[in-house]
Amino acid sequence: MKNLLIRLTLGLYAQDITPEEMEHVQQWMAQGYLLKEDKLYRLPSKYRAGTIMMTQATSAYLQVVGANVRDLFIDEHSLNGAKHGDLVIAQRLLGKRGGPSAKVVEVIGKAESYSVAILQSKEQQKGFVDIRTGHPAGIELSTESLEVYKEGDLVKVNNQDGTIMEMLGNISDPLVDEKIVLAQFNKHDDFEDDVLALAQSFDKNVDATLYPDRKDLRALPFCTIDPVTAKDFDDAICYLPEKNILYVAIADVSAYVEPFGPIDAEAIYRSFSIYLPHRSIPMLPRQLSETLCSLQAHVDRLAFVFELHMEGTKVVHTELYEAIIHSKRRFNYEEIDAFFEGDLKAKSSDEEAVLANLLKLRTLTDALREERLKVGYDFHSEELSMQLDEQQRLIATTTSEETPSHGLIEDCMLLANKAAAARYNHGVFRIHEQSSPAKLQNLYQELAGIGIIVEPKESMKETIDFIQAEAAKRGLISEVDTLIIRAQMQARYAPENVGHFGLGFDAYTHFTSPIRRYSDLIVHRHLKALLAHDTEESSYVLRNIDALCFSISEKEREASSIEIRFMQRKFARWAAENINQEFKARVNSTDPSYTAQILEPIQGAEVNLSVSSSVTLFDDIILRIDNVDIATARIHASLVKKLDEDPMELV
Repeated sequence: MKNLLIRLTLGLYAQDITPEEMEHVQQWMAQGYLLKEDKLYRLPSKYRAGTIMMTQATSAYLQVVGANVRDLFIDEHSLNGAKHGDLVIAQRLLGKRGGPSAKVVEVIGKAESYSVAILQSKEQQKGFVDIRTGHPAGIELSTESLEVYKEGDLVKVNNQDGTIMEMLGNISDPLVDEKIVLAQFNKHDDFEDDVLALAQSFDKNVDATLYPDRKDLRALPFCTIDPVTAKDFDDAICYLPEKNILYVAIADVSAYVEPFGPIDAEAIYRSFSIYLPHRSIPMLPRQLSETLCSLQAHVDRLAFVFELHMEGTKVVHTELYEAIIHSKRRFNYEEIDAFFEGDLKAKSSDEEAVLANLLKLRTLTDALREERLKVGYDFHSEELSMQLDEQQRLIATTTSEETPSHGLIEDCMLLANKAAAARYNHGVFRIHEQSSPAKLQNLYQELAGIGIIVEPKESMKETIDFIQAEAAKRGLISEVDTLIIRAQMQARYAPENVGHFGLGFDAYTHFTSPIRRYSDLIVHRHLKALLAHDTEESSYVLRNIDALCFSISEKEREASSIEIRFMQRKFARWAAENINQEFKARVNSTDPSYTAQILEPIQGAEVNLSVSSSVTLFDDIILRIDNVDIATARIHASLVKKLDEDPMELV
C-alpha cells in the first residue's frame, strides 16, 4: 500500500495499476483524495500520504512519502484515530499560522506491512511481541491457540490484519536469523514457476549467427575482475593502449528481460540483489544472473558496450552499441594485485595479452583517479566480511580495503556511468546533494570533541580535505571519514539531474550492474530507445520514472538494512557466548548514548556501553559484555577501563 501511495504522489498511469490497487484508487477518487489528469492518477497538492510519527506528547508529525518535503505537524485533535506507524492520507491545512500542518482524513493501515514477533512469557502471561520494538504484536489468539507455540517461537505477521502468515522457527536456532531479516521486508529467495520456466526457456549458449546486427568483439582481449566468491559477472573490460581505447562491456540483461513480463515484474519487486555472508539472494533467476547474463570466460555473451576514446585522462569520443564478446579470462582481485606486485605470470598467450594491457590501463586509471580527486572525495572504507559455520554461527571477521585492482575497475566503471548519464537530460540519474548546514554544524561539533577545530574554507572540498588531514595526524582516518559520510545526504535515484557531490561529477547514473540493480536495467532500455531514435519507446520506458526512482531508492535502503541486520544478529549470538568476557573496543558514539565497537578478536560488533567514568569519542577501551538480547540483537556492555594509548595524540 505504501508503494501505491508513493506512485500516486508522483503520478500513476491507469495501465500500471493492478486490479487490486484499482479498487483503492476508485475509492479514493470517490472521496476526493485523487485527481485524474490525462490518464494520470495523482494526489493533488492539498493532500499528502505518509507515516504517523508520534511525539512524546499526544501530537504527531506526518513523515511524507513520495515527495522530498518537510514533515507536517498534526495536533492531537487532527489524528482521526491514527496511531504511531500508521500509513495515512492527510489534508494540508493551508493558511494556518505556524509551521506546515495537516489533519488525517484516512487511515490506510500500517506503514510497515510485515513484522516478526516472538512468543515471550511475562508475569505468567504468554504473548507475541514485536522483536524490533518489544511492544505487543497485535495478534489476536485464544489461550488454546497460544498453546501450539513454545517460548521463543518466531512468526511472520501481517500488520494490516494482525494475522500470522508463517512460522519461522525458534530464536534458539542460528539458522532462523536469515528468515527473520527477510520476513521483516517480505523478501524471498524462491522464484515463481512462471518466472523460472521463462528463465530456463532461453538457449544456454549464445549463437552469434542469430545476432548479425551486433558488433562482433569476440577477438578483443576482454577479461573480468571480481571478488573470488563472485558468480554474477556484470562487467568485462578491454584496453587497447596503442589506440588509447577502453571498452567497458556490460551484461545485456535487457536482451532477455522484457518489460512487464514475469521476470521483469519480479525484478521490479526485488530491485536489488541481497548479499549475505554465506549466500546471495539474486534479483534475477540464477539461470540468468549466474549463467546466460553473466560474462563468463571462454563463452560468447551478449553485451552492451561503451567504447571510450581517450586523450590523456579525457574522454574525447564515446560509442555505445550492442555487441557479442568472448572474455578471455576470469580474474579475481587478489590475482590482479599479485600481478601488479610481480607475483603472477601469464599462463597462456591470451593471458599475456590481457595482463600486458592491464598494466598500461592501471597507469591510465591511476591518472584518472588523481584527476577525479581534485574535485571529488576519497573516503577511507573497509569492507567487513563474516565467516560462518554450517549452523551459521560466527567464526571470524575480516576487513578488506580498496586495493589497486579495485581502484582500476572502479574508475573504468565510473567512466562508463558518466558516459551513460551524458546521453540524456531526463531519465534515471544517481544523484548526491550537498549536505545541509545543520548536518555540517553537527559534524563540526563532533570533530571539536576530538580536538579538530574546523574553520570552513572557501569550498567544501577544501574543508573536507583539511578535516581528513587532521584526522590522519591523529590516526583516525576511517573513524573521521565515517563521521563525514554520516553528515552527508544519502545518494539516491532521481529523474532529474542535480549532479553527484561526493564524486564531483556534473552528471552520473548507474549503467554497469543490470544483473543486480534494476536501475541499471532501466538505463539500458532507455539508452537503447535513444540509439534507435524511438521516441515512443523512450517515453514508454520513462512514463512512471518519478515513482520508479523513488521506489528503487527505497528498495536499495531495504536491501542494505537486511544485510546490516543479519550481521547484527550474528554479532549478538557471538556476544551471548561471551558473557562476562572482556574485549578491546573503541568508543564510536557519545550522544545521545554511549556505544562502542569491538576491535578484537571479532571486529565490528557494536555494543551499548554503560560508563562509570569519563570517556570521549574514539577512546580505546576495555569493555565487559554484560548481557545480550538475542531477539532484538542488542549487546550491552560496561566500561572496564580506558587504555593508555591516546588516539588523539598527534604523530
